[in-house]
Amino acid sequence: MADPVRYTRMTTSELRETFLIEELFQPGSINCVYLDLDRAIVGSAVPLENGLQLETYDELRAVYFTERRELGVLNTGSEGVVEVDGKTYEMEHLSCLYIGRENPRILFRSSDPKQPAEFYLLSYPAHAQYPTGLVRKADVQPVEIGDPATMNRRRIYKCIHADGIASCQLVMGFTELEPGSGWNTMPPHTHMRRSEVYLYFKLPEQERIFHLMGPGRETRHLVIKSKQAVVSPGWSVHAGVGTSSYTFCWGMGGENQAYTDMDPTATADLK
Repeated sequence: MADPVRYTRMTTSELRETFLIEELFQPGSINCVYLDLDRAIVGSAVPLENGLQLETYDELRAVYFTERRELGVLNTGSEGVVEVDGKTYEMEHLSCLYIGRENPRILFRSSDPKQPAEFYLLSYPAHAQYPTGLVRKADVQPVEIGDPATMNRRRIYKCIHADGIASCQLVMGFTELEPGSGWNTMPPHTHMRRSEVYLYFKLPEQERIFHLMGPGRETRHLVIKSKQAVVSPGWSVHAGVGTSSYTFCWGMGGENQAYTDMDPTATADLK
């Protein structure tokens, strides 16, 4: 993962290779990417006729995936089921599941293979065990913020956080933009205490997100399509504007779970 010094000399292709996860949500498979940043794992599972079991990876040096890890799962597709050590969790669209460490068997299934579930996965190391918990979109009272005049009216759904589903270090939720709004976070901010990953989805096929990143006075952008994820180190701002309204999942891990722990950058100071 690049630092803020080498970042300034990177080409567009190098920025995309380093910070953008382009190939997620492949039908019939689980795809995971291991990040050197806070040892996060970003992935997806799209089960069809057969269920998909989450296996361990050589890089983890673990007997099973959650031996020393916790996992957040957001269903961005149609209805599905996640089985955790024999217990079944029904997951409708935009349901979020937290799976604590020491759960050896995790299985993903779609209720209808012709309209599959699309499970987004975000995992961080965990030094303590917390119980598995499920929250549906209807169970979360969204925080409505922003202004149509500045094109950032949006609803924030907090799922895994200090006052919701408890976790070791993972914080996770999603944000819906209202029609006519494009900016997801403006003014932007950084938080050195934790890294963050954005997954953009529910964006029309031909539309794009222009994701702003980097130190506030040395910004770059990435052009992103639906169902792609971008990685944000603690030194980088993270904000984006779409050519259409969209939804995005935000997830964080690090040494601080306080959602409001942010260092804002004024819009007028951006360069």
